[in-house]
Amino acid sequence: MVSLNPVRILKHEADEEKGETARLSSFVGAVAIGDLVKSTLGPKGMDKILVSHGRNEGQVEITNDGATILKSIGVDNPAAKILVEMSKVQDDEVGDGTTSVTVLAAELLREAEKLIQDRKIHPQIIVAGWRKATKVARDALTAVAKDNSADQSLFHEDLLNIARTTLSSKILAQHKEYFAKLALDAVLRLKSSGNLSAIQIIKKTGGTLEDSFLDEGFLLDKKVGVHQPKRVENAKILIANTPMDTDKIKVFGSRVRVDSMAKIADLELAEKEKMKDKVNKILKHGCTVFINRQLIYNYPEQLFADAGVMAIEHADFDGIERLALVTGGEIVSTFDNPEMVKLGHCEVIEQVMIGEDTLLRFGGVALGEACTIVIRGATQQILDEAERSLHDALCVLAATVKEARIVYGGGSSEMLMACAIQREAAKTPGKEAVAMEAFASALQTLPMAIADNAGYDSAELVSQLRAAHNRGQQAFGLDMERGRVACMKQLGITESYVVKRQVLLSAAEAAEMILRVDDIIKAAPRKRTQDRRPC
Repeated sequence: MVSLNPVRILKHEADEEKGETARLSSFVGAVAIGDLVKSTLGPKGMDKILVSHGRNEGQVEITNDGATILKSIGVDNPAAKILVEMSKVQDDEVGDGTTSVTVLAAELLREAEKLIQDRKIHPQIIVAGWRKATKVARDALTAVAKDNSADQSLFHEDLLNIARTTLSSKILAQHKEYFAKLALDAVLRLKSSGNLSAIQIIKKTGGTLEDSFLDEGFLLDKKVGVHQPKRVENAKILIANTPMDTDKIKVFGSRVRVDSMAKIADLELAEKEKMKDKVNKILKHGCTVFINRQLIYNYPEQLFADAGVMAIEHADFDGIERLALVTGGEIVSTFDNPEMVKLGHCEVIEQVMIGEDTLLRFGGVALGEACTIVIRGATQQILDEAERSLHDALCVLAATVKEARIVYGGGSSEMLMACAIQREAAKTPGKEAVAMEAFASALQTLPMAIADNAGYDSAELVSQLRAAHNRGQQAFGLDMERGRVACMKQLGITESYVVKRQVLLSAAEAAEMILRVDDIIKAAPRKRTQDRRPC
């Protein structure tokens, strides 16, 4: 008998994991990511400290935002990377629910592992059951979603409740009434356009969180040049991205030889004349304010001061893009055709003091819905986390204005979907019913985590909540202030239907994708070729 050695087809140092090993590796990575962020879930969730190394060594962030935590940690496991990407998409799409979507996907894979290891159910049968469960859950969620957009006062109250609920699990929870109104005022100014770029957030240390305010205009954290007007009314604004240093010869390696100091003076004079021509071209546009993305050196600044034009330098690119949007202007880099350039307009530009800093306020901008939220706080870490919290609230409110349906929070929606799936599973023959029950079990871990993080008996509370939903009390959820089951409608704990739907669909799709894997192939590391030059 001839013994055949296994044939190796992969490159040396390449690695391969097959079948059960590959699946187990995926499950372990995904579950570890879920467990990492699970403790941040709910109104009593805990925070994480993130300490960076490398370029920003020693920089500290304190957050309980799932997307921020996951994008800040370096993961090597392929399945974990899929969940990190999924949380980023959730953050980009609707702004909230990043922790929920990660925890739900991880719990689905935890349940799938039990079915595969203990009951020997094939992954494709689990996938088929999950797809049925997802459809049932989505239909149940859609059936209970309410749309009060026809009644302005009711819809306004819904939006305020959604903002409160979103901020309840954040650093702003102590001031959620104040910040919920502030976020709602900012979003309502958008007049259903949903263009969050018109809302600028500026962070200034000092004061307390409650010193934060909404300014109905645009604030730019810059100062005007020396001897230039500090206040301009009916401003015509030219927004540019152009070098305004002295136009030196910028050819790499070039050299100029002169035989006297007079020749150097001639060169400098030629450079000055070139810059003067450029400034004159800019002034021909008829602008009273010139804002540049790049630096403005002393000589052009002096020329602008002589012409009575306010010049602002080094406005960051995000700042001038937003400024162009709200003033109705365009960013230009060449100045030969003044008739083709669109200037921005606003009623007044003036200096304002916030704390110890001087900022420029653009009042009466062309885009009426533009506004700036100024966040005050004791430390930079508090300001950063407050900005993330406010960003989540603004995104959810903007999404709700577009898609006005709302559902109840506090674990109510998850239990509602779980009960609907369990009822459908009882009527479904075959092994798919087991997969559907596992999906329902994964959904129930979300209210369990909310209760655990608050220090309550999760098994007791979740069983009471399940009983309430089976009795038809579909608005019941967890009241974490008192540690009991209560009506979310009366407590005003509401969430956006769009967020819940996105959590359900994204988690199911990501978990299904990971579950279908049965082989992980890792490419061989690329070797650096040493440059062997003769000595």
